[in-house]
Amino acid sequence: MLACLAFAGANVHAAGSDAHAGKSRPHTPGLVEWSAPALPSNLPQTEEEKEAGRRQGRRTPTPELLQPTIDRQLPAYVPTPGVRLSGTFAGGSSDVLVGLVGMWFERFARYHPDVRLSIEPPFAGSLGTKELIKESVDFVFVSRELKPEDLVEFDARFGYAPTSIPISGGSYRHFGFLDAMGFFVHPDNPIRQLSYEQIDAIYSSTRHRGGDAITTWGQLGLTGEWADKKIAVHGIKPWNGFEEFIRQKILDKDGRRGEWRDDIHFEKVVFPLAGNVAGDRYALGYSGLAYIDAPVRMLPLVEVAGSAAVAPTYENVALATYPLTRLVYFNVNKAPGKPLPPALAEFVRFLLSREGQEVVREHGIFLPLRESQAAPGRQTLGD
Repeated sequence: MLACLAFAGANVHAAGSDAHAGKSRPHTPGLVEWSAPALPSNLPQTEEEKEAGRRQGRRTPTPELLQPTIDRQLPAYVPTPGVRLSGTFAGGSSDVLVGLVGMWFERFARYHPDVRLSIEPPFAGSLGTKELIKESVDFVFVSRELKPEDLVEFDARFGYAPTSIPISGGSYRHFGFLDAMGFFVHPDNPIRQLSYEQIDAIYSSTRHRGGDAITTWGQLGLTGEWADKKIAVHGIKPWNGFEEFIRQKILDKDGRRGEWRDDIHFEKVVFPLAGNVAGDRYALGYSGLAYIDAPVRMLPLVEVAGSAAVAPTYENVALATYPLTRLVYFNVNKAPGKPLPPALAEFVRFLLSREGQEVVREHGIFLPLRESQAAPGRQTLGD
């Protein structure tokens, strides 16, 4: 079984006299296509596996053969001079982050041995967020965006939103470890890319990005037999971390929450999506890249009108140029205009440094942040 991937705007350098002379040929825009094997099918966690994850953290998968480099634009970590930090801080964590967080704590302690940071079971981002609201923990690491209901509950108690700072990228296609997401079609479908505006018009009832609803492949420019064929729209039933991510990234706009169309073929879980689309010539679906276990064709995406389409390749996800790359967050209760405790602020500054992201690379599962992703977090701290 093959999962066909299409890559837009790739540079191809042939081995010839120019290459030997140290020169590159002029860029030729267009598509380069090749096929990659579909991944083995994943199965939902058993109740025993879920409980083991809550107690000890999720079992770490085998790392990708390819591994990322560190963005040299990230600042080096230099401890704040003349300050000896101390304090004890307890937090929560998603089960998939336990190993990485432990490595961060150990490395930070080399600089600040009098700062004691810990996370305790049960390990689950949703449980940790509830504890943050109850003020029984000082911080929580969560491998996704916070649930809307948690944001509402937090604001109701404190009168402001929690501070969520990206401190790592997600993974490329590791099952359960915050894989990047993508849209895909049947291999016979001739469409080559989709824009955020088109996806919103296909999936959304609110259409905050403007334009009329799109219901047929002809409205996306396909001709011949495809022109009048209805798009069979597949998605994941709310609430789910995958659908919430797509909703926030594409359907939400200018502070307005997007809503799904009523006629979407919803699945309760992500596992069947690739198979559903592979079995329906006129289907469109989305899922995490770890769930591409059937012969579908992944689509390059256009985030901003007029920009080039970007395919979900490993390189594009690692460089965070692919728009549906995901993030891991450090969540904390930081009142507007007030600083974090000095030790916690220093810890976050370490996480967002070259040395902090080197720990992510050493862990081998998640992808280090690029400087463009880390800079807003430092601004949040007031740096």
